[in-house]
Amino acid sequence: MTTWTDERTELLKKLWNDGLSASAIAAELGGITRNAVIGKVHRLGLEGRPKAASKRKPRVSQANGRNFNISRPVLNGTPAPAFKPEYEHDPQAELEESEKIIPFKQRLTMLTLSEGVCRWPVGDPCQGSFYFCGGSANAGPYCAYHGNIAYKVVEKRQLKKRGSYR
Repeated sequence: MTTWTDERTELLKKLWNDGLSASAIAAELGGITRNAVIGKVHRLGLEGRPKAASKRKPRVSQANGRNFNISRPVLNGTPAPAFKPEYEHDPQAELEESEKIIPFKQRLTMLTLSEGVCRWPVGDPCQGSFYFCGGSANAGPYCAYHGNIAYKVVEKRQLKKRGSYR
């Protein structure tokens, strides 16, 4: 194993500032890996260099000629907004709502779960207040109330409107 002497560290700094890659610096110094160079650069707090722009052209599908670029589309010079679901999930509101309807005697922990009980999780699993509903399961692993939340039936009209229904 080669150690970092003051001379090797100074040479590393010079080569880094000259723009050599970590692999080229490792080859120049000898006896160390590219990762060792990168680690030393980070420990020394040397300035990072901007990455070169990719010279590669975007891939084009053979079948339909579409771009495989994953970046968001740009409209009138500004990127399109990120996808947002139709609903906003608020775990705190869910917790408050379920606290109103689930009696304390019915609530179960991971250790007290058994067959035929609702396994709907309530709260944050990392907190001590986490529990499972524990009601009588009749809709798969959930009680009727939580089964209605978990399994939404999409009406045929909505599917036809979206073009997903035949």
